[in-house]
Amino acid sequence: MLTCDTYLMPRTLAEALEIWSTAPEGSRLVAGATDILPWAREGRAGDVHLPMMLDVTRVAELQGYSVTGDKVRLGANVVYQQFLEDAELIRLLPNLPYCAAWFADDQIRQQATLVGNVVNASPAGDGIPPVLTHDGTIELARLEGGEVRTRSMAIADFITGPGKTDLAPGEIATSVTLDAMPGYGGSFQKVGQRRSLVISAICCAGLVKTDGQVFEDVRLALGGIGPRPIRLYETEKMLKGQPMTRELVARASVGMADLVASRSRIAYRRAVVGGFVEAAIEDALVALGAPKPTPEMRETSHV
Repeated sequence: MLTCDTYLMPRTLAEALEIWSTAPEGSRLVAGATDILPWAREGRAGDVHLPMMLDVTRVAELQGYSVTGDKVRLGANVVYQQFLEDAELIRLLPNLPYCAAWFADDQIRQQATLVGNVVNASPAGDGIPPVLTHDGTIELARLEGGEVRTRSMAIADFITGPGKTDLAPGEIATSVTLDAMPGYGGSFQKVGQRRSLVISAICCAGLVKTDGQVFEDVRLALGGIGPRPIRLYETEKMLKGQPMTRELVARASVGMADLVASRSRIAYRRAVVGGFVEAAIEDALVALGAPKPTPEMRETSHV
């Protein structure tokens, strides 16, 4: 059982920050709260008592999203289900719908937030590789002299290790901002013991733009292979400006096993990671209208 002395639901960011800046040690901040019960059960016999829970789902400043130029700002309370239902988000963030489809189930997608997934900083967090391919930044708010102050930083720098971030005491993550990528093909690959409702053993997000003949832009990111998700900048550089051939896509996946730095299931991850990168590129091309490669085509490309 999870219990707490105080459960608070502020309406404004200033109010939430005031509460959070003086919260007793051991307090928890929640939005979707999809991780709090699993966290309580893990190694604790299911009985956890907290001094306070701060629920920010009603904070006005954390709701919804906005588009400014080529950037999409997602408030901290944007949930995964929105990436499957909102036509504008589907158009501008083309790999997040695929990520959302693999993420948990309908009930959890209605509650779980992308910002929460980023702040948890799991090496296998499904939402982090897509965010990296969109050059995501995170906004962090704090109270300073009674005023709300914010700072922003790249999510690649914000996540410092497994479950570790640059979030300072008293700060609240308020949004992530992503590059808008209309016209790109998106993809997301994930493997675990089941399709969803499972922590990824490995996941890969892809974004591809072409002129029909040449790779104009490619963005790839992997999760689950080490202490934090990573962008595949060298692979991207190899593909950009090159003709779209099956042989090139196959070559792009070579050497991926060397990137695996996980402490568990190392052999398995090394065996599948190359195929995941290859499939991420292929599926992004398919999303742009290219034919899906057959197993025979893939095998021939690797000869």
